[in-house]
Amino acid sequence: MNIYVFVKRVPDTESKIRIDHETNTIKEEGLTFVLSPYDEYAVEEALRLREANGGKVTAVTVGNEKALTTLKKCLAMGTDEAVLLKDEVPETYDGLRTAKTLARAIEKKFSDYTLLFFGKQSVGADNSQIPSMVAELLGLPQANVVTKLEIEGNKGIAHREIEGALEKVSLSFPAVISAQKGLNEPRYETLKGIMAAKKKEIPVVTLADLDLKEEDIAPLLEVTKIESPPQRQAGKIVEEEPAEAAKQMVKFLHEEAKVI
Repeated sequence: MNIYVFVKRVPDTESKIRIDHETNTIKEEGLTFVLSPYDEYAVEEALRLREANGGKVTAVTVGNEKALTTLKKCLAMGTDEAVLLKDEVPETYDGLRTAKTLARAIEKKFSDYTLLFFGKQSVGADNSQIPSMVAELLGLPQANVVTKLEIEGNKGIAHREIEGALEKVSLSFPAVISAQKGLNEPRYETLKGIMAAKKKEIPVVTLADLDLKEEDIAPLLEVTKIESPPQRQAGKIVEEEPAEAAKQMVKFLHEEAKVI
């Protein structure tokens, strides 16, 4: 069973985000970057399937050389190999550009796959587009937001969250799976794994190696403005008897909040 897990380097969710308003980008100076949390569930599930069924797990990411740290974490968790698809273009927030790059890499470099794992979304762009786009470009069955995966020979049963219920989906392999929180509990890297990861070479595949020209993957989305959410205003405390407090609250909801 050959499994490829596609991961992304994202800012730590506890980082303070600063915006460069001239370029409409996020300032990276001072930010801590991590493996996207939903991708951790994808890596863990791939490792568990390998341990149960044999095979190989390879972590793949698209980005510049700064993303090598993310791949090293995957190796430390236990993936057998890692590959960097080198793309020097900064974050475009265009999922189709990334999906086209991944689909071409899968066709040309990773064609021996059984399963393609993704996190259900990155916590950077947060668009939840790429797993479905890759599946569509490759003509593969897919199951998204998966919270449980059962393997039966060359088929799988995926349990996925839908509004107000759980849905069971049967699909044949090869297939695309995107992982949701609850699928498993990701493991920590071991000291042995960290040391082994430091020694492993990570192959770099360029867009030219994939016969991709810039016009083939030109972003179709343009960011016109990025801004922080407005600061929350201080709350109001009503210190009156219950009857008078209720009147003041109704007045506030009607005249200021305008929700009634």
